[in-house]
Amino acid sequence: MRLLVFQHIACEHPGVFRSLLAETGIDWTPVELDAGEPIPSLEDYDALWVMGGPMDVWDEAFCPWLQPEKEAIRRWVEEMRKPFLGVCLGHQLLADALGGRCTRQSSPEIGILEVSLTPAAVNDPLFAGIDSPVRCLQWHSVAVTELPPDTTVLATSPACECQAMRVGQNAWGIQFHVELEPTTIPEWGAVPAYAEALEATLGCGAMAGMESAAEPHFSDFRRNAERLLENFLAVTM
Repeated sequence: MRLLVFQHIACEHPGVFRSLLAETGIDWTPVELDAGEPIPSLEDYDALWVMGGPMDVWDEAFCPWLQPEKEAIRRWVEEMRKPFLGVCLGHQLLADALGGRCTRQSSPEIGILEVSLTPAAVNDPLFAGIDSPVRCLQWHSVAVTELPPDTTVLATSPACECQAMRVGQNAWGIQFHVELEPTTIPEWGAVPAYAEALEATLGCGAMAGMESAAEPHFSDFRRNAERLLENFLAVTM
C-alpha cells in the first residue's frame, strides 16, 4: 500500500502511527504543504491522510496552498473514491472541501478529554472494536458545524457535535487526536498559536497539567491507534 500524507506544520505528523506503519512494512510519503512542497500525482497512491495544523480552513489568503489541497481532497474522495482519513484540521478540510462548513467555537476544546461514539459507530469499519467513551487529546477552536452530503456522525462531545464522521463509504474525519505519543504535547506546546490557545483556555502553566493528565493513558492511546490503523488498512487493502 502506498500512503500519501499531507502535513501543515512539521510537528503535526502521523505521530505514533509512524512506528505502527513501520511495523506493518508500509511506506508513507509526507508532503509538507506549508513549506511549499507540491502535491504529487494522486494516481500514485492508495490512501490519503491529512493531518492537523495551526491554520484554519478559511485562511487561503495567508496559506494559498489550502485551495489546491481542498481540490485534491475533493477529487480524491468524490472522483477517485479512495480511502481517506483526516485528523483535526484534516477533518475540517474534508468537510469544507465537500460542501460542509466549519466555524469558530465559543470556547476551545483543549485537554485530555473524552468523546462518545454514536450508535452508528458500532457498525462503522473504522471504529470497529473501539470502546466508548474514547479518551483522547483535544486541541482545537474550530468545529464542523454543517455536514457535507452523505455524512454520518460517528463521535460527539458536549462542546463539539461532530467529533468524527464518515463521508460516503471511503472517507473519515476525526476532530480529536488519536496519534499522540509522549513527545506530542511538549512539541505542540512549543508552537506559539497552540501555546496561546492552551493558556487562554486552561490558564498559565497548563502545559504541565496536560502532560500529567496524559501520562497514565499512553497505553490506551496506543491501543486505540493500533485498532484504528488495523481497521483502516482492512478498508484499504
